[in-house]
Amino acid sequence: MHTFRSPELSDRQWAVPLLAAEGCLGCEYNFNNMYLWSRAYPQKIARLGDRLLAQIRGRLGTSYLYPAGSGPLAPALDALREDAAAHGVPLTLICLAPQQRQRLEEEFPGRFSWQSDRDGWDYLYDVNRLADLGGKKLHAKRNHIHRFDDQFPDWSFEPITPDNVPECLDLERAWAARRRQDEPGGGEGSLSEETVAVIEALYQMQTLSLEGGLIRAGGKPLAFSLGSLTTPECFDVHFEKADGSIQGAYAVINREMARMVRDRHPQVRWLNREDDLGLEGLRKAKLSYYPDLMLEKYTAREV
Repeated sequence: MHTFRSPELSDRQWAVPLLAAEGCLGCEYNFNNMYLWSRAYPQKIARLGDRLLAQIRGRLGTSYLYPAGSGPLAPALDALREDAAAHGVPLTLICLAPQQRQRLEEEFPGRFSWQSDRDGWDYLYDVNRLADLGGKKLHAKRNHIHRFDDQFPDWSFEPITPDNVPECLDLERAWAARRRQDEPGGGEGSLSEETVAVIEALYQMQTLSLEGGLIRAGGKPLAFSLGSLTTPECFDVHFEKADGSIQGAYAVINREMARMVRDRHPQVRWLNREDDLGLEGLRKAKLSYYPDLMLEKYTAREV
């Protein structure tokens, strides 16, 4: 039986090529998400030939990601099934993209039962549309930005570098404090886990090939965003933080990040702003940008 262990920075060397070979646009197939969220969502990985195996143990029990990579699929599923049996559960695969479901159904017909996971669907947007905010549908976003421009005529956007990381850390802590004040007694654990992930991301930006931007006005940081490439055509936005009391702050950092990605990576077509976790406010915010592609996710249970 394969030994699963927590992702380490050194795993990038072998894991990233296998994830790239899978070619899935889903946020789960970005190594940085695996590494940064491994404390919040106990996720462990192992390698079997040219496939990456990922085990997730949470409130819903033990489950697995689709074995990412290339080569025969059956041996990888056998390894996952053996591990699941050791935990006394049937093999359950989560966060499966449509093409992964199709392959499983073709190679193992009738082996799995299927359930759609709407809360886990990723929101993907054409990078040009978010960078330019054209068209009637995004008129409200342009208005938010105009109000931000009026309030902060001296605002600027700059890449995140080691020099301004401390300011991003302060902004993250202030954001978390506001959330705790707005939601007393609720989400404390998840907030702490997210802050830990953001801090780790900021400290390990270079090692993880993360890219980010910071909005500043009057010398004060107001918003920042961090992300990385999942595939050559898809950039994943891992974190986006702003003072929600400032109208237009989120709209501005969203637009400027899209512009930075477009300038740096002309081959990128999609910005993946990840899922909404079933949270009503988050779903409303993501839908308000009218996603160009909703990446469906499925759960497969072996029968």
